[in-house]
Amino acid sequence: MPPDILDRLRAICRGLPEAYEEPAWIGVRWRIRKRTVAHVYVPDVQRYPEYAAHVVDGEPPTVMTFRVPADDLAGLTSSGFPFFRALWGDNVAAVILGDHTDWTEIAELVTDSYCAMAPKFLAARMTE
Repeated sequence: MPPDILDRLRAICRGLPEAYEEPAWIGVRWRIRKRTVAHVYVPDVQRYPEYAAHVVDGEPPTVMTFRVPADDLAGLTSSGFPFFRALWGDNVAAVILGDHTDWTEIAELVTDSYCAMAPKFLAARMTE
């Protein structure tokens, strides 16, 4: 996992009330209670060939999945790179992270994902 990407995501997630970081089966995830807000990982492209299209210079991509309101998912993912629909879930998007990443946009998306997954009273703190 690229340390600079983890550092940026940690800085974003520190501002989410009661969110915490933990190791996942692959990569790292941030959660509120038992709900995942964001999950970042480097996939095994041999095992998951759908990620092979995102390999750059022989290196597998760094991917983050997050929640998006179902009504917004098609709009976010329809333009293609760096966004796409995750391989699971009806409200889960994925983004390829790297030098091209707009971290202001990622902060907004992670915050929105948090608000979708957090109890209402915690999500309300994000708009205060």
